[in-house]
Amino acid sequence: MDTLPMGAIAALVGLIGGAVLGLAARLGDFCTLGALESAAYGEDQRRLRLWGVVLAVAITGAFGPEALGYADLTASFYQSIQWNPLASIFGGLMFGYGMAMAGNCGFGALARFGGGDLRSLVVVVVMGIFAFVTLSGPLAPLRIALFPQVDASAPQGIAHWLGARTGLAPLVFALPVATALLIWALAYAPLRADRRKIFWGVAAGAAVVWCLIGTTLVARESFGEIGVEAPSFTAPLGRTILYFMTSTAGGITFSVGLVAGVLGGAFLGSMIRGLFRWEACEDPRELGRQISGAALMGIGGTIALGCSVGQGVSAMSVLAFSAPVTLAAIAAGGLLGLRQLIRGFQPD
Repeated sequence: MDTLPMGAIAALVGLIGGAVLGLAARLGDFCTLGALESAAYGEDQRRLRLWGVVLAVAITGAFGPEALGYADLTASFYQSIQWNPLASIFGGLMFGYGMAMAGNCGFGALARFGGGDLRSLVVVVVMGIFAFVTLSGPLAPLRIALFPQVDASAPQGIAHWLGARTGLAPLVFALPVATALLIWALAYAPLRADRRKIFWGVAAGAAVVWCLIGTTLVARESFGEIGVEAPSFTAPLGRTILYFMTSTAGGITFSVGLVAGVLGGAFLGSMIRGLFRWEACEDPRELGRQISGAALMGIGGTIALGCSVGQGVSAMSVLAFSAPVTLAAIAAGGLLGLRQLIRGFQPD
């Protein structure tokens, strides 16, 4: 390991974490839009309540190692950038609506592409391009003017904020949140009976923890050259596209390993379940809707500093101020988009 560049080690951390997430998507049906759709229109809350398991494991697994000195949660950009509520709301709504139009979030599209869905490749590419259009391209000046991202003077986390004011360890405030989420999840009998989903929910939460601990250790060894990161699928898609086109763009990083890991894990999971098959879009209107949705996700996710996984799981694992607000906005935007799609297919 001493002979590997730090970026390559961070990419290896991302590769392992991403592979577990890809498996969780294909074997455990871990999906943001699918959870909203099945709960709102399928009268099945198992996939929605599964998020309680994922978050309980991620929060406990993040704050526990932090208390032992193995993770530096305040170094993640979720806590090191000053929270902008308007960015969380506007970006989250835009991302959620785009997610419904595209039929998947960035993570879900990667997982579906790993299962042979070529339509999802279009979503991934367009989302990654528009993320960088907003991050550092033509839309960047407008984003900076409307939603400036300022370095924070104090950690932007609920548990850390309470800890600083009470003198108690952040873990004291994180554990009740994790417990409440787990109780909410397992209070639903159909989920309790679905051990496969619970197993992969635990695995998905553990994958986020693995990434936080792994990148913390790499950050310390690299003296801050590598940042503390957790799974997210907005800007990382753009970084991965640039890397595969140029082999530069910052070199191999955690983001590149993460995206590759999700693809590999999703492919393996699809083969295990016998679900791998090539699919393409036969309806130009559907393709147009997916492209526009992907563009909205790229823009919205960049404004909100994360996607449904980046803010909904990774930022929630460190209890960032932005996480619950952004996740609620994404859910609202997704439900609005789903409602519009379903009404559009109903006869007058």
